[in-house]
Amino acid sequence: MDETRIDRMEERLAELMRQTDEMSDVIARQQQEIDRLTTRVALLMEREASREADSEGSIFLGDERPPHY
Repeated sequence: MDETRIDRMEERLAELMRQTDEMSDVIARQQQEIDRLTTRVALLMEREASREADSEGSIFLGDERPPHY
């Protein structure tokens, strides 16, 4: 009877180890995606800051007509 109990425990341990490995892979992929998105956001922020600096302080309001009208 002890062998059955030990077998169950070994099977459960193997399953937990497999799940841990899978979760580790998912977390690694998510971290890569977070890093990629963080880089993109930083680039967009720099681009917007540059655009604001080039606009000489003018403020665009959504309901204003573009200057070419």
